[in-house]
Amino acid sequence: QVTLVESGGGLVQPGGSLRLSCVGSGFSLNDYNIGWFRQAPGKGREAVSEIDEDGQIYYADFVEGRFTISRDSAYGAVILEMTNLKPEDTATYHCATTPGIAHFRHSLAIHSSGQGTQVIVSS
Repeated sequence: QVTLVESGGGLVQPGGSLRLSCVGSGFSLNDYNIGWFRQAPGKGREAVSEIDEDGQIYYADFVEGRFTISRDSAYGAVILEMTNLKPEDTATYHCATTPGIAHFRHSLAIHSSGQGTQVIVSS
């Protein structure tokens, strides 16, 4: 069982940007498949993006080029840069270790996840 910690959420106006960070508690994420999923109030979880250990990257269709996932290898972190945010992006965003993009994108299969960071997009 690994412990992940997310940060960087907050309140932003439509069209604004946020930078979410995911780190491991006491360990580097460089050798893990890391996915981001979100859950809006009253709704189910949905996959947002993933970066695999081998460098493969996945984005959900609704991202539409607005988000970028990357690794900060020096700090062993995974970053989700979000731009042009919309009110429908409002949700709690979680990072997770996953068995790989194919499993994550189709069935949201994860191993461990963090407590999440809240993103609110509102004017």
